[in-house]
Amino acid sequence: MAQDVLCEVSSCVHNINAQNKCGAAQIYVVNNKERNASNSEETDCKTFEPAGH
Repeated sequence: MAQDVLCEVSSCVHNINAQNKCGAAQIYVVNNKERNASNSEETDCKTFEPAGH
């Protein structure tokens, strides 16, 4: 299992001090199409929450 999860989405509440490190307790990634993903562009992070909300 990954020890450090990196994420450059600075508008996410889980981005620790905008240092591109994710502080979420768990990460939930899904296919963004109805079929299995064949590359990263075909996935979405459901863990995202906008900062400031």
